[in-house]
Amino acid sequence: RDSNRHVKVKQKSAVLNMLKKLDKIRFRGHKRDEFLDLAESPNASDTECGDEIPVKIPRTSTRDNEELRDPAGPGTIIMASGVQDFNRTESDRLNEIKGHLEIALLEKHFLQEELRKLREETNAETLRQELEKERQRRLELEQKVNEVLKARTEEVPAAQQPAKPQTQANGTDKRSHTVCSRLQKWFCDKFGEYVEDFRFQPEENTVETEEPLSARRLTENMRRLKRGAKPVTNFVKNLSALSDWYSIYTSAIAFIIYMNAVWHGWAIPMFLFLAILRLSLNYLIARGWRIQWSIVPEVSEPVEPPKEDLTVSEKFQLVLDVAQKAQNLFGKMADILEKIKNLFMWVQPEITQKLYITLWAAFIASCFLPYRIIGLAMGLYAGIKFFLIDFIFKRCPRLRAKYDTPYIIWTSLPTDPQLKERSNATVSRRLQTAASRSYVGSSAPTGISKDEDTSRFHTTKRGNFHEVFNLSENERPLAVCENGWRCCLINRDRKMPTDYIRNGVLYVTENYLCFESSKSGSSKRNKVIKLTDITDIQKYKVLSVLPGSGMGIAVSTPSTQKPLVFGAMVHRDEAFETIFNQYVKITSASSSSES
Repeated sequence: RDSNRHVKVKQKSAVLNMLKKLDKIRFRGHKRDEFLDLAESPNASDTECGDEIPVKIPRTSTRDNEELRDPAGPGTIIMASGVQDFNRTESDRLNEIKGHLEIALLEKHFLQEELRKLREETNAETLRQELEKERQRRLELEQKVNEVLKARTEEVPAAQQPAKPQTQANGTDKRSHTVCSRLQKWFCDKFGEYVEDFRFQPEENTVETEEPLSARRLTENMRRLKRGAKPVTNFVKNLSALSDWYSIYTSAIAFIIYMNAVWHGWAIPMFLFLAILRLSLNYLIARGWRIQWSIVPEVSEPVEPPKEDLTVSEKFQLVLDVAQKAQNLFGKMADILEKIKNLFMWVQPEITQKLYITLWAAFIASCFLPYRIIGLAMGLYAGIKFFLIDFIFKRCPRLRAKYDTPYIIWTSLPTDPQLKERSNATVSRRLQTAASRSYVGSSAPTGISKDEDTSRFHTTKRGNFHEVFNLSENERPLAVCENGWRCCLINRDRKMPTDYIRNGVLYVTENYLCFESSKSGSSKRNKVIKLTDITDIQKYKVLSVLPGSGMGIAVSTPSTQKPLVFGAMVHRDEAFETIFNQYVKITSASSSSES
């Protein structure tokens, strides 16, 4: 029995050695006790290892435990482990070995997946392939360069050592070849650069970068524009001064010289000589000479130093000034261009007909008359028109309005906004005529005056005026505010945002101040204020940061703790004058009736 037990202990020790080797392979030399079992291993998940192998923990009796724990008992620690292993069955050991092998295979699989991901991220293989391709290309280029160099080195000695009989026979050919090569080289040296200039190249579309908005840059650009346009404005001023005979002697001398040059056919040389003289004077001025020739004396404007730090209101005012100047300038340019367009597009047929006849007459005259006579006639007419006729027309506006044909044509040409207004006026006129015809057929009740009848049919966007505001039929908006003023009502007594600000239209009647809200809903959102209940009315500035006197009107009443503000009114001054005048009129009438 002891021998059998000894053999079993040896077999079990061999199994333990094999387990230790597997642990070293699996866990790279660490102790097995530091790791979890197969059932507790995090790698053995439900999805990755579906065949869960239950590990049976061997149970030892109380007697065996006492023997193992008793240091004075028989056997050593090895014997105790041997006894513990003896109780384990062969299937338990095989299952444990199978579990460790599966864990090793899973770890190998995970490591392969990580290696594959790293290879995909780094693309080491593709980089190697590209490097190999570049090396091959470099080698091919080096081979080609070496071949070209060898061919050149072989051609040079062959050309330097020709055969003697061949040189005598082909001497003329070589001379002609050398002369042609020299001519070709000379031509390339002289004209090669010009030939390269005519080589076609694709256009490069460059996008200009836009600068951000800056107050300093804005003021600087405005000053640059003013300085750049100063010579042109001065030239125009001098021409108008000559036409207006600002200096009688200068205008008389210019008139005599011009007419004499036109009569003798020297008009073009005279203008060229004046241009040369102006450039010469500019050269002397650039060299430091103080030469100032102008018919109109120049007035030096004070130059304001640029401010580095501007407040918000100053920047806003600067932007408004620049926007106003740009608006006026663009408006004038648009008027000129639109008048020219409408002149040629037969918008006003009677005006374009005159131009049409004039062009036909000039065409026929240019076909039959010599150019000298045509040039003389045009030059004489231009001189008399510029120096004499324009002077008389400027001094006599009524005469100009009757007989100055170019001025009449230019002023009578309409712009696009004027054409739009005319079309709207004609449409409204037709509607009025149609409404008047239909109104004649309908009979109004007797005993009602004309004013009452028209007030009854005055409507707003939501219906009749008196029905919207629950007023009598006699109340109607004044003629000044028949369409109302768009504004927003700011009621500072309310705390809700929806009630604090309301957008709508403000009307003034003979006795009331009516505000119609633009939001759909009941008439409770509308506001009606009796003019006699107003205690104070004044202009109001909603935002103190903005420049100017504001765009609001503050109205105080006994029923409100804080004044009602009608803000964002474009025509604030007109509305204030209308409300104030009607308020004064009503209060004075009520005070006189009480007295």
